[in-house]
Amino acid sequence: MGPGSGIVCDISLNTKLNREQRDRYQNIREIREIIAGAKTIAIVGLSAEKTKASNMVASYLQDEGFRVIPVNPRSKEILGEICYPNLKSIPVPVDVVDIFRPASEVAAIVDEAIAIHAKAVWMQLRIIDLESAERAQNAGLKAVVDKCVKMEHGRFGGMLHWAGMNTEVISAKRRKWS
Repeated sequence: MGPGSGIVCDISLNTKLNREQRDRYQNIREIREIIAGAKTIAIVGLSAEKTKASNMVASYLQDEGFRVIPVNPRSKEILGEICYPNLKSIPVPVDVVDIFRPASEVAAIVDEAIAIHAKAVWMQLRIIDLESAERAQNAGLKAVVDKCVKMEHGRFGGMLHWAGMNTEVISAKRRKWS
């Protein structure tokens, strides 16, 4: 960490990943780089139901200035954005593929993320497919496993402190992403 970046501690949040896997797939510096460099996030499995976690995450990301592209073959539009049946159908470059699907579906999603030249794949909380994460990294993508992009953005952006959460980020300054 450079000067002024604050002290960051490790939060494992009951992850099933061991220490070596956390170092590889929950790397704090890499997470910050992914979030700071992302403009377009395709959310695979984005639900139209406002009470679902995927919808809440997408709404938050939109509010924070990200372009969210829904990927859900059962919907035509979610959160005011055209919905696509798969990643290959998206007509614009995608920075991050955020996965809200069961681990059994991750391998095919990662294959599509590699094919569209996404910069990163992100498996949400409790979604773990280490073989696919390794394949993504071997193809040049960054890979995050068993983490929530909304929580990580809020953690490093300073917003979770406002809700009284201990993010284990010690800093007197609010993070500026751009």
